[in-house]
Amino acid sequence: MELFPIVAGTFKVIVLGTGMFFAIKWHYDKAKAEKEKKRKSENSET
Repeated sequence: MELFPIVAGTFKVIVLGTGMFFAIKWHYDKAKAEKEKKRKSENSET
């Protein structure tokens, strides 16, 4: 049984999973910051 495909596949899953997590987190945080900025600007106008 070859060990390389198991190690490479595990590494690939970990790297891609981590990348997807941070991509989703980045988009979520960006949307949250924009919403907060919009809310603050609306409060300062009134």
